[in-house]
Amino acid sequence: MRSKFVALMIAIALLGAAVPVWAHHAFAAEFDANKPVKFRGMVTKMEWINPHAWIHIDVKGEDGKVTPWMIEAAAPNALLRRGWTKNSLPSGTEILVEGYQSKDGSNRANGSIITFTDGKKLFVGSSAGDPGAAPGAPPR
Repeated sequence: MRSKFVALMIAIALLGAAVPVWAHHAFAAEFDANKPVKFRGMVTKMEWINPHAWIHIDVKGEDGKVTPWMIEAAAPNALLRRGWTKNSLPSGTEILVEGYQSKDGSNRANGSIITFTDGKKLFVGSSAGDPGAAPGAPPR
């Protein structure tokens, strides 16, 4: 009886550990490597959430119309290891975003590189080897 209980507890623990993996997705599941995007916008918010951080920006079109975009970045822990902090992208910061649009055509993209107005570039992609990874991105 005791061994059945232990086996059940181990099974529950393993199942619980697998749930975050199910929630995570591969680049190709949501984004299209054949649809690169590049645009300038103003940061409205940065969300430091798992499994990926999100950068929210407003992009002003040639017609003056403002369109909100969501840019998926790497996990917060990966960004921290690259020198990012929660204060790296305050609201109102103008950035140039390079990445790949979502497969469904919505205003979401997987970010690769962001460039600040002073020319400083930061890699925001998930990892090297991903289709959305920037050239010269740090290896896994």
